[in-house]
Amino acid sequence: MNEKRSSNFDPKQVVNQSQFKGLWTMLSGYHWLYVVAVAAVGFSAVARTAFYYLLRYFTDDVLGSETAVSRLPWVALGFIALALFQGGFTFLSGKWSAEAAEGATRRLRDYLYDHIQHLSFTYHDKTPTGELIQRATSDVDALRRFYADQAIGAGRIILLFLVNFAALLTLNVRLALISIILIPLVLLTSVFFFRKVSQLYEEFQEQEAKLSTTLQENLSGIRVVKAFARQAYEMDKFEGDNFERYTRGKRLLIMHAVYWPSTDILVFAQLILGYFVGATMAINGIITVGTFIAYMGMLNMIAWPLRQLGRLIVDMSTGIVSFGRVLAIIREDREPLDVGQHQPTGPVHGEIVFDRVGFHYDGETAVLHNISFCCQPGQVIALIGSTGAGKTTLVNLLPRFYDYNEGSVTLDGVELRDYPRRYLRQQIGIVQQEPFLFSRTIRENILYGVGRNVSDEEIEAAARAAAIHEVILTFPDGYSTLVGEKGVTLSGGQKQRMTLARTLLKDPRILILDDATSSVDTETETAIREALEQLLPGRTTFIIAHRIQTVMNADLILVMDKGNIIQTGTHDELMAAAGTYQRIFNLQSQIENELEEDLATTAS
Repeated sequence: MNEKRSSNFDPKQVVNQSQFKGLWTMLSGYHWLYVVAVAAVGFSAVARTAFYYLLRYFTDDVLGSETAVSRLPWVALGFIALALFQGGFTFLSGKWSAEAAEGATRRLRDYLYDHIQHLSFTYHDKTPTGELIQRATSDVDALRRFYADQAIGAGRIILLFLVNFAALLTLNVRLALISIILIPLVLLTSVFFFRKVSQLYEEFQEQEAKLSTTLQENLSGIRVVKAFARQAYEMDKFEGDNFERYTRGKRLLIMHAVYWPSTDILVFAQLILGYFVGATMAINGIITVGTFIAYMGMLNMIAWPLRQLGRLIVDMSTGIVSFGRVLAIIREDREPLDVGQHQPTGPVHGEIVFDRVGFHYDGETAVLHNISFCCQPGQVIALIGSTGAGKTTLVNLLPRFYDYNEGSVTLDGVELRDYPRRYLRQQIGIVQQEPFLFSRTIRENILYGVGRNVSDEEIEAAARAAAIHEVILTFPDGYSTLVGEKGVTLSGGQKQRMTLARTLLKDPRILILDDATSSVDTETETAIREALEQLLPGRTTFIIAHRIQTVMNADLILVMDKGNIIQTGTHDELMAAAGTYQRIFNLQSQIENELEEDLATTAS
């Protein structure tokens, strides 16, 4: 039943609705359960009010009567029955509202997790991870409390007010009207504080998200922090963010602290006024003592719950603010994975043509300028250049992580934009500059994203090709070894080779190696290079590298600087022409020669 609710509801439909309508729509699939929970609250309120009617009957008609002894057990049974009736329906209302709240927010949490994964690279570039975590956890939990406690609590109080006010009208119209003289002031005070608290809570949540981001970044980079002995600096940064959170939280708590005495004064004034008028009427014989006792109970059921309503209204502001923060994520459009005019059925050949391509990130200056080159199927294209030259940005256009703004890119003669993103990413294998491993086994990490049944022999073959198989066998559990968060138990070179094995197992038609040998030693780099020489034929391959020795055998080398291609050709062609490539090669050769001489001197 819950799975059906999850699959049939799309939170996108609440984007253009008002806040309260959107909050109601978010309960789709649980509306009847929530309505029944509210109805149970109503029955509970009726039972509570009936208690005071029975108390009036006991005071006026039973006490002092000749049949008091015989009637007393029946009155006692009446009180017990009302208590059981009230308690039972209170339990049911809590159970049903909790089930609706938990179900709706579980579904929302699942949706957000899926939705965030389908948002564009541009969105993730500009949104801190801690902010997304905060909204998908803390804000969703605030919504759960809104549905389970605050909204149903407000419904309980409103029903108590309506039932008890109707009952007061049956006791005495004058007393009933006197009982609500100051109630509008209580509500106005609550609305005033609601607006203030909403603003303060939003500011508090923003700072909470900032603090979460700071903590997340610090823990992710804890080895860098320790390596550079920056603990004191990071602590100062965290203390600054934490103090700002403390300041905003204090303002929020002060606002709550001011609210309580403000409403208490009004509620006490209402009670004193009601008690005084009621007592005067009872003394003068206008109403009976039993009526006065019942009136005091019902007045309490109007005044104090309304005070709580004010608190709930103020607390509900947190849920409404969180709803807005969650809605901001839902409002973002997903990256369309399957949209494309060209829907190929087989693998690509790998002919790629860039024609006067330009690209810039949103609202920023151009990163790529007038990029043009042609790549035949199975060729190896190398990209050389300083950091920030635009090499990674260029290859990121191929799987459509970003779409180019100018010019044309064709794959097998078809405009790249006409291909579905999912198809391109199935055809392209990428080894990122910064390897990432999940906190799972080595086997699961190598298998990640393959999308087909794979035998152990194939996994081992990919690991051998990436020069990591022999290393894996030295681990206690072999391929079943857990690598820890982000592969923390592995060296940088081992992680890089693991991600290379993952990519090779995918068997892509187009291969992108983004400085894939940057984290390995010379011996390992040689092993990887030899393995790649066996695997690259038949695949169109892009290699980003800083060491020219890595790409000397490439079919085409692109030398980039500040988003421009300043030289193209093979290694021999570029060495024959005086330019940046020749200068980089000579400089690297000189450094390596000096290093070898130093090592030889040290050894001798």
